[in-house]
Amino acid sequence: MKTDFAPVTTWVFDLDNTLYPPSMRLFDQIEVKMTDWVMAALRVDRARADHLRAHYWQTYGTTLAGLMTEHGVDPGPYLTDVHDIDFSILTPEPALADAIAALPGRKIIYTNACVPYAEKVVAARGLGGLFDAIYGVEDAAFHPKPEARAFAAVFARDGLDPTRAAMFEDDARNLLVPHALGMRTVHVAPEPAPAPHIHHHSNDLAGFLGQLLRQSK
Repeated sequence: MKTDFAPVTTWVFDLDNTLYPPSMRLFDQIEVKMTDWVMAALRVDRARADHLRAHYWQTYGTTLAGLMTEHGVDPGPYLTDVHDIDFSILTPEPALADAIAALPGRKIIYTNACVPYAEKVVAARGLGGLFDAIYGVEDAAFHPKPEARAFAAVFARDGLDPTRAAMFEDDARNLLVPHALGMRTVHVAPEPAPAPHIHHHSNDLAGFLGQLLRQSK
C-alpha cells in the first residue's frame, strides 16, 4: 500500500458517508428533505416523490441533477432547503483529524453537496482547518459526480495533477473517472464493491489513513 500512494501530493475526500460513517445517519435527514421538496415542487404524493428522488440519483448522479434536467429547477433554493438539518448527531473523531493532518501535501474535499453544508459537517466532525479547499456541486456548474465534466471543472479549479492524487469516496461509481484519470482510488464503505477501478477498500477511514502513515515512516 505504501508504494501505491508514494507519488500522491493531493488527497481528495468526498464528504457524506466518507468523512463520517453511514451509521451516524446524517444523510437520512437529507433524503427526507429531498422527498419533501420533490413533493412540493412537482405536486406528487410521497411515494411518487420518493421514487423520483431515487430514480434521479441513479440516473443523473444526484436528485438535483434530475430535477434540473427534467424540470428546470433552480438549484439555489433546493440546496439551501435540503441541507437545513440537525448536525448535532455528528461527533468529532480525533483519530481521523490527526490522520488527515499528518498526510503530506494538499487535502481537499469534493462533494456533490454545497460548500456551506460541507463546512458545517467539517466543523461538527472536528476537522476544521485541515483542508486546503472545499469544492461543492456549485463549483462544477451544478454538474455532479460521476460526470467527467464535473471532475474536470473541479480539478482544473484546484490545479491538481490527477496522476499524483488519491480519491476517497463512498459511492463506487464516483471512482470511475478518477481511476481513468490516473488517481489512486479508495472506496470507503461498510462493504467492498470489487471492481477494476477500485484500488483499495476500507470501512474505517481513520484506520486506513493511520496504517498508510505508519507504513510511510
